[in-house]
Amino acid sequence: MQRTVSWGAMLLAGAALAGLVPGGSAFAQPESREGLYLQNQILQLRQELELLRRSGPVPMAPQLPPPGRGGVPVGGGEIISQLLERVGTLEEEVRRQRGRAEQAEYANRTLQQQLEKLQGDIEYRFNALESRGAAPAGAAPGGTPSAGRPTGGQQQGALNPPANSPAPPPPAGQPSTPPPRTPEVALREGQAALRRRDFTAAEAAAREVLAARNTPRAQDAGILLGDSLMGKRDFQNAALAYDDAFRKAQTSSRAPEALIGLATAFNGFNAKREACATLDEMRGKFPRLSSELTQEANQARQRAGCR
Repeated sequence: MQRTVSWGAMLLAGAALAGLVPGGSAFAQPESREGLYLQNQILQLRQELELLRRSGPVPMAPQLPPPGRGGVPVGGGEIISQLLERVGTLEEEVRRQRGRAEQAEYANRTLQQQLEKLQGDIEYRFNALESRGAAPAGAAPGGTPSAGRPTGGQQQGALNPPANSPAPPPPAGQPSTPPPRTPEVALREGQAALRRRDFTAAEAAAREVLAARNTPRAQDAGILLGDSLMGKRDFQNAALAYDDAFRKAQTSSRAPEALIGLATAFNGFNAKREACATLDEMRGKFPRLSSELTQEANQARQRAGCR
């Protein structure tokens, strides 16, 4: 039997959903990636309830049933359970998709390394064959041309060298396979790509640095990744990148920059309350900022409508 949701049940669901959402700076800095994804989905559900509330009264809404033992109407409890089930399903799907993405990234990196190795081997063998063919295959000793079928054992040996003869070295002028670039070079090239608005190249450079373990430039790479994702208008993943960059070194000189980027990313997907909470947290942790960072923070505060 189809049941129509009344205004009381809708308001109760909104209140319960608001209780699920933590406030203040704790929301701005979740404990894990899953927490941040869950917060994004809860924000979306809260916006959907707000749209339902503004759409006007629901016609032929029945009276609310009497409250149960805990004082919560039965209809409201059903809505809350449905919302919680939906949030749990979304969280599980996000965790599954992230695992698939990590597996695909590992397989792609492995294939790229194998391709580079195969390319280096092919170039080396081609250069060896080219240098062997460039050697004078002309006249045999005594002025007799070596073209045609060999007639003597000595000529046969000259044309077919022993199998155990060492392979000729590659030509001196032929460049070898270039070594992988250092994190500093990758970051410098990524910043150059970001300035010319090549966000894909900037993102690739940032992820290349982050793939190396225990690198001292991880925070710089995280901020570069957030900037490139912001250029692609991928605000939620940019928020994750800025949050990871801040957590890697919360007292470094670039930590305020990561928090400003996090607030800007929050504001990008209309999470203005969380953006203001992040900026308030930054003001408490870093009361003295440079003029440039102070100006960026004020601009972010104005865009979010903070008090």
